[in-house]
Amino acid sequence: MIGKVFKAYDVRAVYPKPLNEKIAWQVGHASAAYLLQEAGASGRLDPMARSIVVGRDMRKSSPDLRDALVQGIRDAGARVIDVGMVDTAFVYFAINHLDAAGGVQVTASHNPAKYNGFKISGLNARPVGTGSGLDEVKRLAAIADRQRVKPEGGGLESRDLWAAYRAFLLKSLDPKIVSGERRLRVVVDAASGMGGVMVPKVFGEIAGLEIIPLGFKTTGDFTHEPNPLIDSNLDLARATVREHQADFGVYFDGDADRCMMIDDTGRSIGCDLLFAWMVDTALRAKRGGAFVYDLRSSRVVREVIKARGGTPVESRVGHVFMKSALRDHQALLGGELSGHFYFRDHFGTDSGPRTLIEICNLVASATKKPSECLAAFERYVSTGEVNFKVEDVDEALAAIDAIFSDSETTRLDGVSYDLGEAWFNVRSSNTEPLLRLNVEGVDAAARDAAFDRIKEILGKPVG
Repeated sequence: MIGKVFKAYDVRAVYPKPLNEKIAWQVGHASAAYLLQEAGASGRLDPMARSIVVGRDMRKSSPDLRDALVQGIRDAGARVIDVGMVDTAFVYFAINHLDAAGGVQVTASHNPAKYNGFKISGLNARPVGTGSGLDEVKRLAAIADRQRVKPEGGGLESRDLWAAYRAFLLKSLDPKIVSGERRLRVVVDAASGMGGVMVPKVFGEIAGLEIIPLGFKTTGDFTHEPNPLIDSNLDLARATVREHQADFGVYFDGDADRCMMIDDTGRSIGCDLLFAWMVDTALRAKRGGAFVYDLRSSRVVREVIKARGGTPVESRVGHVFMKSALRDHQALLGGELSGHFYFRDHFGTDSGPRTLIEICNLVASATKKPSECLAAFERYVSTGEVNFKVEDVDEALAAIDAIFSDSETTRLDGVSYDLGEAWFNVRSSNTEPLLRLNVEGVDAAARDAAFDRIKEILGKPVG
């Protein structure tokens, strides 16, 4: 049963089958054993090195799973600091704020409410994923037997850190917005997820912000699917931006670690274009430094970084790889096509609220409307990510390679091909028999010509 709930980057499955309180205890016990060992190996001997932060989202199953997880952590001898119902980036903050050994957030992110799971982080909120500790947690969880374990009685306390979290985040917000000198009207769609809890606590009562809330009431379910990558999920936010003539809108996923932007015209913005705007503004203020982007991003991102004197760093897809690249290169910012944005001033982690702050700062400092600013980065046209179901992933990749083998290729994550006027990346899913394809071109004709050639090999897209 354990094998069914461990994924590439976290633990996630339908509740109560296959994910239940028994497995939650096993995950807690295993996570504590792993995190305490890592803290010890780092030379940490202080009491906080035996403390683990635990948070949870608003799903109906989260309190019971949290309780079982906490008991497993305590039975392994670790002290638990329960920070309550919070967004995922809050846990990253709390780990660093308290200097804890690590933390676990009970959440299934953008998945429907019937799902739940656990996101595990280590010292300094470093991600625990496949290749960075999750395999060991899985091994330890599989052999953890509550009937045979002698509980070590780790302590438990609750902490309300919202005031500290708000103060930490608002240090990055433009003072003109804080004072009300610059005023913004912003639509926020939380889909009844954790954004509806976080936004009032962090962004409430700021003189220069008028928040128009959508889906702020938490019921344990979602008003609509909290996945910002499905374009129709943004329909309500887009319409509300136009209705209220807002400066812009944002959409948070279920645990509010992802944030996607809607411009002043009510158009949803590709996260690579938003990242290009972030990078361009940062490098105009101060030249130099590294910026990390995932390899699916538009070519314009790399071009902007180089043109403004920065160092472009291409990364594999996934928060484990993005965070590692950000730290390795001491990068200022990182951007992923899925809506995860990473900030050096947020411990190198991804943060939905910090992303909202960055968008506010961009809009407040611009002399043009957001739509006009973003238009400068729309140099190419893309298909977005398209999925294909294949019987044999390796065979399909080999068939693509046979056709495009004369093109320039890179193999950082799957294979990227440069055809001249068009380019594409194709990579396999970590969890399904799918190939994920992103095609971009200098114009629609070049993009479509490449896409049509690939469809001849892979067949009809799914989803």
